[in-house]
Parts: sequence; C-alpha cells; structure tokens
Amino acid sequence: MKFDAVIAERPNKTVYRLGDRCYKVFDESYSKAGILNEALNTARVEDTGLNIPRILEVTNVDGKWAIVTDYIPGKTLYQLMQENPDKFDEYLEQFVDLQLDVLSHKCPLLGRLKDKMHGKISASSFPATVRYDLHTTLESMPKHLKLCHGDFNPANIIIGDDGKTYIIDWAHATQGNASADAARTYLLFYLNEHEDVAKKYLKLFCAKSDTAIQYVQKWMPIVAASQSVKGNAHEREFLERWVNVVDYV
Repeated sequence: MKFDAVIAERPNKTVYRLGDRCYKVFDESYSKAGILNEALNTARVEDTGLNIPRILEVTNVDGKWAIVTDYIPGKTLYQLMQENPDKFDEYLEQFVDLQLDVLSHKCPLLGRLKDKMHGKISASSFPATVRYDLHTTLESMPKHLKLCHGDFNPANIIIGDDGKTYIIDWAHATQGNASADAARTYLLFYLNEHEDVAKKYLKLFCAKSDTAIQYVQKWMPIVAASQSVKGNAHEREFLERWVNVVDYV
C-alpha cells in the first residue's frame, strides 16, 4: 500500500496518512492481542463522547496489523509548545484542563488500573520484598473508577485545523484513580528531562483538581515500578530510583 505521508515513527510501529484516514501499522514483534485491545479501548472511549479520532477498522497492510482511524489535520500540543515558548503556560493550563475532562468520565468496560499495575509490578525485576511492599501500598490506595488515559502527554493532544482538540492513543486506557494518571504524566515529563515542567504540571494539576500533592506522590513509586517493565535501560535505571524515593518535590 502506498501512503501519502509518514506522520510519526515509534518503536515497533509507524503512523501513516492516506487521504482522510490514519494508519497505525505495527511490526511483526507487536502482540496481536495488544493491537486488538488498543482498538477495543479506543472504541469504548468513543462511547464516552470525548473528542477522539474515530476508529474505522482493524486491517492488514502488507502482512502487518494496522489500526485505521480518522486523520485529524493539525498540530500536537507538544509541537505548539516547542514553536511558541511564550505561550507555554497557557498551553499547560489547556493540557491540565483536558486531562481533568478525561478523568471526569466513566468507561465501565475498560480494564481496571489496579489490576494492570499489580501485573506490571509482579513482572518487574525488583526483589520480592520490594514487590510485596508495592503490592501492599497499591492495594491500600482508594479504589476509583475514573477514565484514565495511561499515557497523557502533550504529544497525544492534537489541536485540529478546525479549532477542536482531539486526544489520541488510548492503548493504555483503564478505569482507576485520577492521581495515578497524574503521577504517570509527571514521570513522563521527568523521563523526557523536563524536571521543571514536571513540577509545574504537578502543582497545576493539584491546584485545579483540589488534590494534595502528597497524595499524587504516594502513587509515584507504584507507577514508576509499573513503567519500568517496558522502559529502555536508561528509563529503567531512572525509574528504579523513584521506587525508593520518599521526598519527590
């Protein structure tokens, strides 16, 4: 198949444009179950009424699995932040407001965040004693059922040419605790060497959601342990340090 353009390249997948459609093509190493789960997650989130690209089909392109969605002309919030540093604070406000809108929704057919994190902790390379502490802490956290994106960062927000805002990439969506989702976003900023932005984001999220910073901080070792399973060597080294951190800010 001949595509119009490459939109993005990521490990194990490439995103293409073909007319008014977007093709996310996965390489052979990617789990079929993971691809179908991402498509199902996206279809379920569509039912919430959030502004996201519609899923159109799951197909096969030159022997590789692909998820096909609407193509949204526009720029990511990350691109706009890079191009307009004078508007960064305004964009960050918009970013947090969008995350809070997502978290205000329910999507009862999605998997549970706690179940996913328990599985990731069990699969991590931490010693049994550390894993036990992480499992115990996770189980003690309040059980919420809010829609969590799981990878909420400015690169997954498109500001469309039509003036509308679209949220993409629902592969990691679950239902769970909003503060766990915020902790993950904080760590994603940190992993991309934006420590100052991570701290500014966390303070803004907590102020807008009326959440104690210490409460989000309690999730950080759990989220870091979960994230360490799929991270590269550099990321794993960084995240492993967070598992035993007491003071974060």
